[in-house]
Amino acid sequence: MNEETNSTSRPKVNLMGLTQEELVEFFAGIGEKPFRATQVMKWLHLGAVDDFQDMTNLSKSLRAKLESAAEIIVPEVTFKKYSKDGTRKWVLKLDSGNSVETVFIPTDGRGTLCVSSQVGCVLDCSFCSTGKQGFQRNLTTAEIIAQVWVANQSFGPRDNRGDRPVTNVVMMGMGEPLLNFDNVIKAMHLMKDDLGYGISKRRLTLSTSGVVPAMDQMNEEIDVALAVSLHAPNDELRNQLVPINRKYPLKELLAACTRYLDKYESKRRRITMEYVMIEGVNDSPEHAKELAKLLQKIPSKINLIPFNPFPGSGYRRSPPERVKWFQNFLLKQGYTTTVRSTRGEDIDAACGQLVGMVEDKTQRNSRWREKLIDVKSGDNPPLKK
Repeated sequence: MNEETNSTSRPKVNLMGLTQEELVEFFAGIGEKPFRATQVMKWLHLGAVDDFQDMTNLSKSLRAKLESAAEIIVPEVTFKKYSKDGTRKWVLKLDSGNSVETVFIPTDGRGTLCVSSQVGCVLDCSFCSTGKQGFQRNLTTAEIIAQVWVANQSFGPRDNRGDRPVTNVVMMGMGEPLLNFDNVIKAMHLMKDDLGYGISKRRLTLSTSGVVPAMDQMNEEIDVALAVSLHAPNDELRNQLVPINRKYPLKELLAACTRYLDKYESKRRRITMEYVMIEGVNDSPEHAKELAKLLQKIPSKINLIPFNPFPGSGYRRSPPERVKWFQNFLLKQGYTTTVRSTRGEDIDAACGQLVGMVEDKTQRNSRWREKLIDVKSGDNPPLKK
């Protein structure tokens, strides 16, 4: 096989998930100058353009070269729906029948996108419908970034490319982000890049259930906001609601939170503690007192989340007056405490309702539990590929 034939047989490179540095390397590999990376990043991420022929400041010869060497893969949107409250939800088709969901929530001049990191979730938190669907696989960096691309593209062309509809991103959709460490961290760097999505580190949040070693590793690799899915003020209850607590109990989790804050003491002010309110489970006055005591040494913002019911959960949402009492008690203890507005319920887009379509869940869930994290045995999960 001659060299020309061999080059044309190489698989095309999907540019969607490439960082600026990787895009520079790609263009060098096809004999082009580094500034081509800037041009294409602006078209792809700022302009939401996925066709090389529409990148009009590139020469025809370069566009032809890109057509043969590269591609821009955007997952098919198989379902989209806009809520009456402005929330937008998309179901994105991946491969082999897999799908994930992403949700855009507009509030007070912000546009927050809730992004998925896995197809399903292996952690099986008892109050989350996503976890009940089992786990299929990790998303690639390109598949994570494509969710931001689809959301931006849905708003149509904009005269000012700096006018980004997505101002905030939370890695809080389907999956545990820190169990897809490399792809998530790379995607978040791309989200922060001014030529990518220009999202400030204070507006980019990763939410974890508490994979302690990965929290420490993340601390070394990226500076973003951190949210912790706490949901219980003691180990006994958290073991039931968030099974990973059996492996990394509250003492270890809160120590990791302290290390996270200490790393950038002048920049990181607080960690958001997420606390789903479930009637008769974790919403008593005693639970509120325990929570206030638990977090007294951790600079925290507490986000109370009314439980979103789903079939077979066996749980009910705490009554509004109970949630209000819980909030007022914590406020009196000096904690900034908010109650998350339930958004997008009419399109199943509220927190805990990101279900997607997960196939072959039993076999793969078992395999990944053994490979990634066995919350009963205490085996350490691998953090790198």
